[in-house]
Amino acid sequence: MMSLPTLAVGLGAAGLTWWGYRLLRRDPLAQFDLPLGRLASVDSPEAKLQSKQALVAITQRLKASAASSSKLSIKRRVPIMREAMETFFAETEKLAVSTFTPVDAAGVPAEWVVAPGVDADNSRRLMYIHGGAFFAGSPKSHRVITSKLSEITNSSVLAIDYRLMPEYSRRNSVEDCHTAYEWLLDNGSQGPGKAAFMLVAGDSAGGNLTLVLLALLRDSGGRAPNAAVCLSPVTDCRFNSPSIFSNLSSDVMLKPLASRITRVPKILLRLSARHLARDNPSDPLISPLLGNLSNLPPTLVLASHDEILRDDGRRYVNKAVASGSKAEFVYFMKMPHVWPIFYPDLPEAELAFQQISGFLDRHSR
Repeated sequence: MMSLPTLAVGLGAAGLTWWGYRLLRRDPLAQFDLPLGRLASVDSPEAKLQSKQALVAITQRLKASAASSSKLSIKRRVPIMREAMETFFAETEKLAVSTFTPVDAAGVPAEWVVAPGVDADNSRRLMYIHGGAFFAGSPKSHRVITSKLSEITNSSVLAIDYRLMPEYSRRNSVEDCHTAYEWLLDNGSQGPGKAAFMLVAGDSAGGNLTLVLLALLRDSGGRAPNAAVCLSPVTDCRFNSPSIFSNLSSDVMLKPLASRITRVPKILLRLSARHLARDNPSDPLISPLLGNLSNLPPTLVLASHDEILRDDGRRYVNKAVASGSKAEFVYFMKMPHVWPIFYPDLPEAELAFQQISGFLDRHSR
């Protein structure tokens, strides 16, 4: 007769085998890997040459910026990441023609970004949620994007400074986005007043929070924005998308952060993600791809074909369309993560803003 210890080991091994099978079986979200989306690219030889030269310079700067912290722990890397993001775009920020005015959005620190001649009646508004891996970034670090968005959307932009990890949880970030959005409905850059037109936009981690906010507003019966725009959003915080592994070598911006991810077993990766977010990465409040994507406002997702988050965006759009929502996925070749922030150096950054403007013309104006 089999001893109890032997039986326990056998049952444990069987359990681990079953668990391993579930982890390694085909990802049910793979059905949303097609179609690929719509490709956008610059055509003129001059623009292609400018892009090529700019990419060389950008890549060198990104590698130099990441070199000092690539081998540090997350805890030691965070302050370095924050400082780098605050200063990396200081020169191009000087080219912004908008005004930047600090404001308290119902307890959420923020700033108004208003381009010259924008929205004289104070009723067109856009809330921008910055990226930075949920650890870094601020309204200041993303002024290149927010200034341009104010210009092309003819809107006053409220760029919010939501609470960051590791000091706060992901739910705190979501709460700040919801609070600021509700405040924005009743307050413009010129003072109190109802919004006639509302947009929400964000990049990377901010793209994640944008998509979470859309579902939260739908489920709570809140007023939805007229449209949403996401630049290279993270939508699955379980790190399951194929491009996280297939595009690791081509993603010059996120490679230092992602290279460790690809070396960690998935079960440990999910435990780490749960610990950092102080929440379950399978919760749609953390991973919007895993939630109900029906009855959402028109949403545009832009991503680079060569970045690790490409499939996060593509899967989200394909699932949203399959759920009956209006969504579009536009991709660019050989661009870094959130490349519109490199405006005006990259011609593709200008083209990305043109894609946003065209999307809004089709869906929300």
